[in-house]
Amino acid sequence: MAPDASPATAPETIEVPLPSVTLSCLAWGPADGPLAVLLHGFPDTAWTWRHLGPLLADHGWRVVAPHTRGYAPSGVPRDGDLHVAALMADAVGVHDVLGGDERAVLVGHDWGAITANALGAHPASPYSRVVTMAVPPLRAMTGSSPLQLARQARMSWYTLYNQLPLLPERTVERLVRHLWAVWSPGYAAGEDVAHVLAALREPAHRSAALGYYRAAARPWAVDPAYRDWHRTWTGTPTVPALALHGAQDGCLHPGIAERAGAVLVEGAGHFLQLERPDEVGRLVTDFLAS
Repeated sequence: MAPDASPATAPETIEVPLPSVTLSCLAWGPADGPLAVLLHGFPDTAWTWRHLGPLLADHGWRVVAPHTRGYAPSGVPRDGDLHVAALMADAVGVHDVLGGDERAVLVGHDWGAITANALGAHPASPYSRVVTMAVPPLRAMTGSSPLQLARQARMSWYTLYNQLPLLPERTVERLVRHLWAVWSPGYAAGEDVAHVLAALREPAHRSAALGYYRAAARPWAVDPAYRDWHRTWTGTPTVPALALHGAQDGCLHPGIAERAGAVLVEGAGHFLQLERPDEVGRLVTDFLAS
């Protein structure tokens, strides 16, 4: 149980076996409810959904939040693929294994948001709606001012750092603590950082989490099994979609996100679902009920 979870909001843990990896998932809500799959990003874990998960469960959803491939207690993928296309396939696999239907929705933050946007753009996606946080559709982030782009280039230094061999693995604890402090200034992230460091305790898991960035820089290396998913990995959803963004996000410039159609949440940084859980919960439940 997470330290701040009461018995009423504590999740159960379920295992979802997929062709190349078994995902360990947190779950809330009635087993026969419509499926809501919640995907975390970096550097984070499924515990990032400890507020939104119980709220959606109270609204009748069967909420499933995987620790995505490479993050313990989920496995390191046997095929070694860490492209967004593989994350898309995993999200579809969760839907299939758990018997999701046409009501299913996908919610994602950071890398989870990229995955949700990509699936929202793919005609074979089983998800009827998507909600994304902290990363709006990649193709929508155009037309920003030179000043915004220059600032974003400085903010995105870590994407280049994570391309280096070995050094990011050796300094992952320092990197995780720094990013939480800079991306969500003022938020007490001790519990969340502890979850991340536990998920990345083993070298193979560390390399897998950092491998998301390395794979993104090598789109030509996607496994053939995921190439059809890969074609929309930078796409804009064609299903109903809601994009949310912290107005004080230190990871992706809020002005760029707003121009891309995101709703800004005041008083929140990058991890808005933790910093402003009531406001984010209201926006998400209103959207899903509309």
